[in-house]
Amino acid sequence: LMNFPERVQGSVAASDAFFPFPDALSILIDGGIRAVVQPGGSIRDESVISAAKNAGISLYLTGIRHFSH
Repeated sequence: LMNFPERVQGSVAASDAFFPFPDALSILIDGGIRAVVQPGGSIRDESVISAAKNAGISLYLTGIRHFSH
């Protein structure tokens, strides 16, 4: 995001883990990401969803975890 901001504008980001807080999502938004795909499942999903809505980006929750502890 920081090294090539012009390449990131309008991109989609995907994560194999949920976002427990909206701070990481905010970094992506500030970097120009327009959509995020993530599994969801955090007890704080609503705050992340709200941050995406407020920023006007698409947030897709797959409901599928890709790793476990």
